[in-house]
Parts: sequence; C-alpha cells; structure tokens
Amino acid sequence: MTQYVIIGDGISGSSAAETLREEDPDSEITVITDEGEPLYNRILIKEHAKGKLPEAPISIHEEEWYDERDIDLSLNTHVTSVDTDEKIVRIHQGEDIPYDKLLVATGGTPTQLPVENSDADGIHHFWTFQDARRIRESAEAGEEAVVVGAGLLGIDFAAVCGAQGVSGKYLMRGDRWWRYALSADGAEIMHDGMRDVGVEPVFDSGVGQFETDDDGHVTAAIDPNGDRYECDWAGVAIGLTFNTEFLRGAGLEEDNGIVVDEYMQTNVEDVYAAGDITRFYDVLLDQQAQNGSWGSAKEQGRVAAVNMAADDEDEVFEWVSSYSITHFDFPFLSFGHPTLGDEHAERRYSDTEWRRVAFKDGKIVGGVLIGDLSPQSNFKQLMREQRVVADQADVLMKKSVDLDELAPAQSQEQ
Repeated sequence: MTQYVIIGDGISGSSAAETLREEDPDSEITVITDEGEPLYNRILIKEHAKGKLPEAPISIHEEEWYDERDIDLSLNTHVTSVDTDEKIVRIHQGEDIPYDKLLVATGGTPTQLPVENSDADGIHHFWTFQDARRIRESAEAGEEAVVVGAGLLGIDFAAVCGAQGVSGKYLMRGDRWWRYALSADGAEIMHDGMRDVGVEPVFDSGVGQFETDDDGHVTAAIDPNGDRYECDWAGVAIGLTFNTEFLRGAGLEEDNGIVVDEYMQTNVEDVYAAGDITRFYDVLLDQQAQNGSWGSAKEQGRVAAVNMAADDEDEVFEWVSSYSITHFDFPFLSFGHPTLGDEHAERRYSDTEWRRVAFKDGKIVGGVLIGDLSPQSNFKQLMREQRVVADQADVLMKKSVDLDELAPAQSQEQ
C-alpha cells in the first residue's frame, strides 16, 4: 500500500489529496498543515475583510470531508525537517511520518518590510483567513490607513479601505501601480479607481519606518522622503517568502522557490511540489516560470497527484493562468505572464477600457485587460497554440478580436 504525504492544505495540496484518492483508492494519504482550519477560499477572504461576506461561504472543506475520503488531516502541525534518504517527515511533536511519495505544497509567508517597527500591532499582511479577520476588525474600527506594495495583493488592501469607508494612502515606490505589467495609460485607470473609493496613490514613495504609540500600535508611516502619513492601521503586501526552511539538507533544488519539471517532479526521487512555491517548467514559454494564481495551483496539485499515483511521467502541466480584480466599477484581468514580454501592443479605448498584450519571440505570453474581458479566451487560445502573431497586433488590438482575421498559422512558417 502506497503512503502519500502532502505538506500543505491550500488548494494545491487539497487538490492533490482528492486526486490521489481517486487515482489510488487503496492508498494511505496524510495531509499536514500548520494552519488551524481546513481548506478555505483564499480568493474570497478579501471579501470577508471588506465586510461583504460572512465566514461560512469562505470555508471549502470541513474536517468531515477528509474523513469521508479516508484522508488523515493533521492541523496545527509544524514540519521541522524532511529526510529524503530515509523518506521521513519529521514534525515538531508526535511521531515521524514515513512516505513513499511526498508532495510539498507549503506556499509562502508574506514578506515583512525590513524597516523599523514593521512588526508593530496594527500592521497587517494578507494571506490567511485569520489575517482577513484581523484586517476586517482594524478596518471597521479605524478611519485612516496606509497601504504598501504596488502589486496584485496590495490592491486588495486598497479595496478593503474603500469598502469599509477608510481613508487610505497607497504608498508606491515607482511612478504607477504594477509598473512591470502596466504602462502609464493602463495604470491611470487603476489609479482613478482607487481614488473613486477614497484611496489616494502616492508615487515615488514607500516606507522608511513606522511610528508607534506607547502601546506599540502603529500610528504613522514615514516614507523615504521624510513625508509622514498618519494611520490607524497599515497593510503591507510586498511579496512572499517561500516556506522551505524545513527542507534544508533535503537536497531539493531551489531558485526562489522549489524547482520542478513539467510533471511537478523535483530533482529528488519521489518528491514533488505544487502551488505558489514552485518554479516550474512552463511548456508554453519553454522556460522556468512562477505563478501564484488559484487555478494554476489547483491544476498543479492535480497533475502532481496523477504522476505520483502513476509512478511515471504521465501528465504534463500546461496552463494559462488568469487573475481577476473586481473591486472597482470596471473589471480587471491579467493572464499568462504579462511581465515577461520582450515587446508589447496596447490600446486605450475609453476612460475605463484598456488592453495590453505581451509577446516573446512573436508569441503571446500574457497580457492585461481592463474594462472589457471578452478577448481573454482568444488570447489564451493563441498562447496555447503558440502562434507567432506579434506582427498582426493591429488585429489583436481591434475592439472585437476575430481570430479568423489573422493570417493562417502555416503561412507564418519560415
């Protein structure tokens, strides 16, 4: 009987557990997590922090879900090390857990700002359900907030401010939000959306230090220019530090994450990884890549499980991810890898509608859509087909994208 151990009960770990039970009905499956509650929807916790959703709809699995599938779930369990020679997972208390196949799906922990008082009371990161509960409490009680981190996670804090009637200052190091994927035109639409909900973007800023009161609660952020922004609470979203400390000495290759191939296999036999923590081989890009979307993590968990159960390279991970933002009066969606292009095509259609597509070697590798998301399926199809279309950007930038207007793929071959 095969013993599977999964470290992490996020969507990738849970997806893997469910798939393993389907693929190998007689196996033993153990899921280990240091959180105190089973799988919940990380996408919806922002809605809870905004005051829009109660807790109940956010939970995905109750403990009974694991019992019904004969999956051993260990909550509040901290893994201290993994011995890949002996095939043992060591935990902080209790007996060692042996495995035949191991999946690492531990994700990351929000990175703390390396400045004075960054651990003060009232400074929040946004990753777990418990984080969302604390943020909601601060937002309901406070009147002023500071947000730090000009990316996809930071904007959730801005949305919480808007939904809870908090006056916010969004401190950004550069001259625009998500400057690696958006030009000034696209970013300005997002800036206007922030202003509309009462959050003011502050450019060429950031945080040099936080001030606190005598009780250790944050009272202000001081930016590197010396400007002071009073706040009742602060939200920091500057990236993830991947949870790999327990893997020291395990022999796994790491490169800002655990390196895996297109089968989710690491360089160590019988050890797999899935989710945010992976630096995976993207077959569409033909290079290693990373992706933090929910859908990508779920699919990686499924693919890893299929290959673990098959004991073979049975299924390739091929996925075009997407990430949507629904905080404003207009929709926003990024897909693929919009920051990796070597050339771009973009167009602004109105005050709330803009489009940008990124190309690498003439093929679409990602993009951003604001206002009108209808072209996403066509763009994703072209990504999967790996068609060279950069020379036909005029067709892709039309208000309505018709793939029949593109030159046939075979006519582009040299």
